[in-house]
Amino acid sequence: MIKILDVISQIRRLDGTFHKREQRVADFVLSNLEQATRLTQNEIAESAEVSVATVNRFCQTLGCEGYRDFNIRLAQSVAVSLQYLGGPSRTDSESEQLITQVFGALVDTLNLVRFQLVNDTIQQSVSLLTTARRISFIGVGGGSANVAREGANRFFRLGIPTEAHADGYFQRMLASTLSEGDVIFAISASGHPAELVDSVAIARQYGARSISLTKTGTPLAKAADITIGVDIPEDQDIFKPSASRLVFMAIIDVLAAGTARKRPEMVKEYMRRIRTSIVSVTEDTGPKPIGD
Repeated sequence: MIKILDVISQIRRLDGTFHKREQRVADFVLSNLEQATRLTQNEIAESAEVSVATVNRFCQTLGCEGYRDFNIRLAQSVAVSLQYLGGPSRTDSESEQLITQVFGALVDTLNLVRFQLVNDTIQQSVSLLTTARRISFIGVGGGSANVAREGANRFFRLGIPTEAHADGYFQRMLASTLSEGDVIFAISASGHPAELVDSVAIARQYGARSISLTKTGTPLAKAADITIGVDIPEDQDIFKPSASRLVFMAIIDVLAAGTARKRPEMVKEYMRRIRTSIVSVTEDTGPKPIGD
């Protein structure tokens, strides 16, 4: 039997195809999602005006082992889904309101995290990155994986062999090739992905050092040699992108700038080479960002 992860979607998918009495259960559950998670099997049956046996058949039709299994999966699904279900969506926001909301939240979050950063931790991270023979940035999912790529983009230009990877299976294999002098840099907003925790442990086993940029007190924070811990509250507006990835990028910029200042002559030469290599493409020799 296929494990049902999203009970709400499964009920919707089968809606209209249930047997008549099971359909009553489906209608009641869909109309009372939050309440249904707190009801017993008997209470569901009474509310839907069906027998307890019908409720049990309904659960099995969905692919659950029984009512208890259904109730657990429904509770998990509702906990995640309620913020996305019901209520009118705001579609009448003016551009000015959107700009103020998004930029305001970003500025507020940057200021909040600014005072969470520990100077000694930043300095330790810069010192470790400055002397690194090789830096491997790792992250999973959308935001953290993109920040990892940004980390590689910032540090390769400093003359340090740098890479970024988002595949958990590959991260573990990569970690096993690291050794003394190498640094694995793990990034995660939640601090829980097993791929990152495992990769840090593997790399440390072979002598590599590790840095994590993540939420304080999490498994990843505890796994690394140095942890840059930040606690970023998530905005309740589900339509606004999270500010965490931009805050993480700002921290990466701090580390890159600090590392560059530790090896100025070498960095200036690499940046000169990079800038020269793209003059033929841009046809502009004036002050420009490195890259595009």
